[in-house]
Amino acid sequence: MFDTEKIKNDCIKWIADFFEENGKGCTAVVGISGGKDSSVVAALCVEALGRDRVLGVLMPCGEQADIDAAYLLVNHLGIRHYEVNIRAAMDGILSALPKDLPLSSQSMQNLPPRIRMATLYAVSQSVNGRVANTCNLSEDWVGYSTRYGDAAGDFSPLAHLTVTEIREIGMSLGLPEDLVYKTPIDGLCGKTDEENLGFTYADLDVYIREGKIENQETKAIIDQKHKNNLFKLQLMPSFMPEGLYEGQ
Repeated sequence: MFDTEKIKNDCIKWIADFFEENGKGCTAVVGISGGKDSSVVAALCVEALGRDRVLGVLMPCGEQADIDAAYLLVNHLGIRHYEVNIRAAMDGILSALPKDLPLSSQSMQNLPPRIRMATLYAVSQSVNGRVANTCNLSEDWVGYSTRYGDAAGDFSPLAHLTVTEIREIGMSLGLPEDLVYKTPIDGLCGKTDEENLGFTYADLDVYIREGKIENQETKAIIDQKHKNNLFKLQLMPSFMPEGLYEGQ
């Protein structure tokens, strides 16, 4: 059912059209983690815009054990790139917070991705760029993203594609298999994505596309996560005063 070549080519054209309408001549700025999503997004942008209009930003927080994968990607694509270590920014915020304010573990885990997104926009606005969102449908479905962190961006090539489909596109783009099938790790708590979620992306993707799932406990977990995290995919609620716009 999934036509890899057609979807890949349609996505490349969509990116080209987006930049034609929303930033003619601008640069695509991509946060590079070394995982499949940022690798595929960067490769799609290169196909759509040319390597000279794609900029990769590597953002370790102190030591990053798998940063070699990020360098493998930018070197493979031949794109301009910067490394910006966010450790000092992270420490600066933590040291500036009131001593009597104990941060929750979730706050600590979500702070680095939010600093990374601020970094991406600082770079982007300095190079006349547009920030690529690298989230995918599988992760968005169960809320596995950080609001105003990796969930932000100016354009989102993978938002309607599952992990399984993205891997197929990655191989079609000629990316190194080590990047396309690299075990997804959130980089926040040391666990793999699937360990955190409690189910595999393979099971999740089949459920999303076909509505089929064998384990009913897993189905219940997915359904609950989807319901709890829908707010991340919706616009911020805003108050509309009655009668203020009458006659306009």
